[in-house]
Amino acid sequence: MSQSTATTLPRTDWSLIWAQPGFRYFFFAMFISLFGSGMNFAGVSWHILALTHSTVKVSYQVIVATAPGLLIPFIGGVLIDRYDRRLLGIALDFSRGIAVLFTAWVAWHGQLELWHLYLITLIIGVGSAMYWADVNALVQEVIPASQFTGANAAVVIGVQTGMLFAGALVGFIYDRAGIAGILLVDGLTYFVSAWCLYKLRSGYVSPRDHLTKYPREFSDATEATAEALESAEMPDVAEAGLSLAVYSDLKEGVAYLRQQPTVRALGITHSILMAGVVSANVLVVALAADILHRGARGLGYLEAGWGLGAIIGGLLASQLPNRLRMTLYAFALAGLALGHLAMPFITILVFAVLFQSLFGFFRSLSGVVAQASLMHIVPRHFMGRTQSAMAISTTILQLLMSFALGWLSEQLNIYAAFAFLALIYALGTASAFHARRLLHAVETSAPTSAA
Repeated sequence: MSQSTATTLPRTDWSLIWAQPGFRYFFFAMFISLFGSGMNFAGVSWHILALTHSTVKVSYQVIVATAPGLLIPFIGGVLIDRYDRRLLGIALDFSRGIAVLFTAWVAWHGQLELWHLYLITLIIGVGSAMYWADVNALVQEVIPASQFTGANAAVVIGVQTGMLFAGALVGFIYDRAGIAGILLVDGLTYFVSAWCLYKLRSGYVSPRDHLTKYPREFSDATEATAEALESAEMPDVAEAGLSLAVYSDLKEGVAYLRQQPTVRALGITHSILMAGVVSANVLVVALAADILHRGARGLGYLEAGWGLGAIIGGLLASQLPNRLRMTLYAFALAGLALGHLAMPFITILVFAVLFQSLFGFFRSLSGVVAQASLMHIVPRHFMGRTQSAMAISTTILQLLMSFALGWLSEQLNIYAAFAFLALIYALGTASAFHARRLLHAVETSAPTSAA
């Protein structure tokens, strides 16, 4: 299989995007989901710091949240490429919502302990390890291929608008209703998100319906064997058939990624970006408490600033001309590196919020460009496994970085921790420029190949 050809990304037509009824429901599902998740993550992080006064204990929360990403995506990517992505998303929302509401009930009765918070974070992490790969792949099914950039921008805007509102309200809700109120709001948002996904479309849609278009997606022999075994009367034999098909899918996904250097480069860069974004929460909580001395409300303002910048970044990314997208993608990573190097020296809340807005802007712009490029390169029947591979590499980085940042902040100082984070983003910058060169080479060679 040769390197996939990346087509030139067309300009965004917002009227065409919003004309898709399913995408409107998808957008609101992302908004409400991240409103609850953003409130949960910030509220629980602050509660753990208030109870323990330890950034290492806060880093454990990030580790517990992301650890499932080491295992779940292996099977999750295959499930996403085999079964209805909408129904998978609904099931994941329902299961997480029930678990969070139960934890809110425990907190309301004054019986909440630290291990409860780690446990619910683990449960949410298990669901999220599959959920985000699932919804990223689902975008391909609800939007015209010509509008992937705008669709990704709209999703980022929805996500970050949810984070913006969560950041603006989390401090006030925490001060008035405590951690029980935070968990109650988060739990309810999962059910609203599930309803939106239910309304997205009707009927059962399998990604495998595209086998007629992509006849080499699965081995005919393997599929025939698996289907025969799955129809057997003996459950053990049926399970063996399913395992054979799953193994075949995993093997084919690995083979695809090995032959796609551009996809790998974009995936590695995006993994560094997302690992830095998530693990940085350990330091943002400490920044609000120890440098800015502004408490939970100060943390909320920082999160809101991030969300505002991300919304602006998503809007801009959708309108960028093709010649600038990958260049700005790389420079956005460089901006994150330089900004985090300076961040711990800022002691005034307004300026800290401004820097957070810039970080949100850079993350949003680079994320939209990377995801849109992947959607134009990666065939639909490989997208679930591609997203899951990225999720696994992101998780490994998040685990290492979260503990390292918490340890450096507690054992040395917050300045050393921010410097380490800046170094990671510098490595991401180098990877982004490498991805830019590869993508440019593919686009340049495309006319020659066609000839």
